[in-house]
Amino acid sequence: MDYVELRISLKDDFHELLIAELVDMDFEGFEQLDDLLVATIPTNRFDDSKREEIEQKLMFFGGESSILTEKVITPKNWNEEWERTIQPQTIGKFFVHPTWSSSGADIGDKIELMIDPKMAFGTGYHATTRLMLEWLPEVIKENDEVLDAGTGTGILAIAALKLGAGSAFGFDVDEWSETNAKENILLNEVDGLEVKLGSTEVIPDAKKYDVILANINRNALIELLPELTLHLKEGGKLLLSGLLEEDEEVMLKQPAVKKLTHVNTRQLKEWISILFEG
Repeated sequence: MDYVELRISLKDDFHELLIAELVDMDFEGFEQLDDLLVATIPTNRFDDSKREEIEQKLMFFGGESSILTEKVITPKNWNEEWERTIQPQTIGKFFVHPTWSSSGADIGDKIELMIDPKMAFGTGYHATTRLMLEWLPEVIKENDEVLDAGTGTGILAIAALKLGAGSAFGFDVDEWSETNAKENILLNEVDGLEVKLGSTEVIPDAKKYDVILANINRNALIELLPELTLHLKEGGKLLLSGLLEEDEEVMLKQPAVKKLTHVNTRQLKEWISILFEG
């Protein structure tokens, strides 16, 4: 089967967000080259309506974002090509790497996170994931009960457990996430993490948590916040990301967080993470 290859001009900070959208549109292969994203899809699953939908999504990212070229190509091993781009990295107190790529060097006192992703988001490459991982050691206390909304690869919940949290519950609406997170739980040999497919309706009834993590996007966070804050213990911490710098004012005005204290906002490039305390 032949494939359509799109070469998309897009700042590298936005690659993973667009990849998440393209996966839902049946794209199968991705290659990230600085400010260029190469995406591939079987020819029988691509048409003018999908191209128009992608162009509309690119308008959200602004700047010079656009589809540069479109051409039909013969198949190749897309997973192998993509896996080459996922390299070991040190993020705060963590050393993050997939099973197929490790530096082999002594990581010293860093905490190992072995994450095999089924898609890009949740590898630690994106600025929002980095912000969350760098902040977690200050947020997680021994035996905390943690809720991870939009758990993805499970990286944040697994990191929380390795920092001493007593248990964690993660949920995600994407089917790949449930399988992938459970695989990463086994790789990291952590106990106490339960992952379910779905949204806030799968959170155990009346359960409250010491820490709630949510690295999603602004619109999803606004929708989920009223329900998430109901599950936050008194004095608990709510750590949010998936947000751009200009989203901060909007998030601070949300009725669901009015009863919480805004502790701090941290920034990496144009992305931010916000910490609230109950």
